[in-house]
Amino acid sequence: MKNIVIFASGSGTNAENIMIHFQNSAFAKVVAVFCNNENAKVIDKTKKRTVATEIFSKNDLNEGLVLEKLKDYRPHLIVLAGFLLKFPTAIIAEFPNKIINIHPALLPKYGGKGMYGLKVHQSVLENNEAETGITIHFVNEHYDEGEFIFQKSIKIEDCVSADEIAKKINELEMECFPTTIEKMLKNQP
Repeated sequence: MKNIVIFASGSGTNAENIMIHFQNSAFAKVVAVFCNNENAKVIDKTKKRTVATEIFSKNDLNEGLVLEKLKDYRPHLIVLAGFLLKFPTAIIAEFPNKIINIHPALLPKYGGKGMYGLKVHQSVLENNEAETGITIHFVNEHYDEGEFIFQKSIKIEDCVSADEIAKKINELEMECFPTTIEKMLKNQP
């Protein structure tokens, strides 16, 4: 059985979708969700799915306490799903090519520090882009610069607000993130 650990900071829409996707899987399961926000809605979603929840502070993350807890879960894949803190190099070094993130744009456009959620969609809208999409990528020491695993674009000429773009992107994320994770795990030795 392959172990998936999710890191999330907010509502947990992607995290819940991944938990649902793997809940009856014969080869992989979500064993824990790590969250840096004790008031995040993702915590309620993990409790509902009886998935272990680890709540931690930014200091815990940077001082190695999260890394030690993470090792206990023996993850085959670490999935950042709406996780807003920079991932420490110590964790990246411990789990090379086993940490992935999803970004709500076609990187390298609209990536980097501070570019998440509606901020991304507002920038896409203000630049009159005809399309946008999602990028699933490996995590490295820099925001949104890891090697691409998967990209999918979508036309947005009919969108007149960042919220409309967000809705289309969310649909893409729900469709593509769990299946990309599954393919990655099936291709692991």
